[in-house]
Amino acid sequence: MNRLLGQDGKTVIVALDHGIAGITPLAKLERPEPLIRAVTENGADALLITPGLARSFSGLFGRVGIIVRVDCGPTALTGEWSDNKPALTVEDAVRLGADAVAAMGIVGAPGESASLQALANLASHCDRWGVVLLAEMLPGGFAASEVSVDQIAVAARVGAELGADLIKIRYSGSVESFRTVTSSCYCPVVVLGGSKQSSEQLLSSTREALTAGAKGVAVGRNVWQSADPGGITASLVEAVHG
Repeated sequence: MNRLLGQDGKTVIVALDHGIAGITPLAKLERPEPLIRAVTENGADALLITPGLARSFSGLFGRVGIIVRVDCGPTALTGEWSDNKPALTVEDAVRLGADAVAAMGIVGAPGESASLQALANLASHCDRWGVVLLAEMLPGGFAASEVSVDQIAVAARVGAELGADLIKIRYSGSVESFRTVTSSCYCPVVVLGGSKQSSEQLLSSTREALTAGAKGVAVGRNVWQSADPGGITASLVEAVHG
């Protein structure tokens, strides 16, 4: 865990795993090498990456923590997101140099049962190998545009109960409501960046989430779709670690 969190117990995770989902256009993610250099040189604590990036660009990672996504299946070409399943084993991720693995957990939508059973099984294997599990919990599934704070809180708690070490989840929109999420989840919670927004909005919601008890952020599109990925990473680091 110390490879993922700063000395203050907080983290800035830059998510570069979107290529596995067939998302286009990939903006700065089209050329991973300069993007990885930009975010690591500007203080990112960890990278959330695909197996392909782990194999091809390991020489660039330095001391940054590495989280390998182990689930996959559908892409944006079909949008059948509920069929997402773990494909790599924890042992595979260890051979790639991973400090942690990431997988999704659907709560309150079709595919819930299979998704949560797979996540529990993955947690068991992570425990066996001494690898951190980052559970990306999806209240309402992939298609949900709006969910209640109760749904977010339930999804975060379910991830903890299944054995995750870190919970990645959406922000509820206010400090008061998000305290409901963090206070009912005994694992560290990091807030996902979500769809593209202005840097001011991103940094404001980041500070609010931290005030409410979040331990950091996991931001993807708002970094690699930015004209200055290194600059926005540095701003996030300042907001999180102060």
